[in-house]
Order: sequence, then C-alpha cells, then structure tokens
Amino acid sequence: MEYRKLDAALTAALEEVQDRERPAFTVFVHTERAPEGPEAALMDRLGIGEGTSGRRVFTATLSARGIAELSGQPWVRYLTLSRRLNPRDAE
Repeated sequence: MEYRKLDAALTAALEEVQDRERPAFTVFVHTERAPEGPEAALMDRLGIGEGTSGRRVFTATLSARGIAELSGQPWVRYLTLSRRLNPRDAE
C-alpha cells in the first residue's frame, strides 16, 4: 500500500477494515493520464472499466486489497475517500 497516495480519511478508514476483500470504500481515483492497455485492463478487473476512455478521474467502490493494488501503480496519482454530504438546513 502506497499510503502517500491516500488521503487522511481513506487511510483512517482502511485501518478499521475487517474484511480486506469486501468492496466497502467509495473512492475517487486520480490518474496521471487516461488508462490504456494493461492499465485499463487492471481497472476493468477491479470494476472501474466502464467509461475509462479519455478520463483521468474515476469513482469506484473498492476493497482494501483493490486500493492497495491501485495505489502501487506508478500511473495512479492519488485516491480519496468519497464523503457523504449533508444538505444544509433550510432557513
């Protein structure tokens, strides 16, 4: 796991995971360039394959093992945990 590529919230959430194989984390994956060839194949295997053409930011639900595998790729810039937004109270 390349922790320097993970934001603080994702790092904290990973420390509490019980099942490293269960896709439990919705993350944003930021890449250096649009994935092609083996890079696109890896993303497809991890369930991120749909609509990768020309894009560099992806949303995915991954397991801890998937996050570890992606963070170790040189073409992946960083991963951030998606946060649930709370709507502001209406006045």
